[in-house]
Amino acid sequence: MHLAYPAVLAVLLFCTGLYGVLARRNAILVLMSVELMLNAVNLNLVAFDVWLRDTLHAGQALTLFTIAIAAAEIGIGLAIVLMVYRNRGTSDIDKLRDNAETPGPDDAPDDALDEAASEAASDAAGEVPDEKAEATA
Repeated sequence: MHLAYPAVLAVLLFCTGLYGVLARRNAILVLMSVELMLNAVNLNLVAFDVWLRDTLHAGQALTLFTIAIAAAEIGIGLAIVLMVYRNRGTSDIDKLRDNAETPGPDDAPDDALDEAASEAASDAAGEVPDEKAEATA
């Protein structure tokens, strides 16, 4: 078997997946493009395993591992995309970036939470607060 045929096919698959990741705006299509890229890697692993005539078939074993990782990735990724779609109403990546959550009036800033936690810890330890902390409060 010539190595060039599966290698060219893998390059075409990988380039198609890379284009999909860079150009698509829908999160599900981006996940599908990542799967295309992983399948191109799997094709290369099997092709080089056959070409090198490896007795341990390490390329095929690594391909099975990659397929398992890809299945877990698509399951978790699809669950995240579905939850984002339920909460925001869209799976468009650009719109999700524009709709980033900002702290509301009910949310306390992190500094106030840190001061409240340190005061609660010092009260629990029985420490006397210093004058500088009282002046800033």
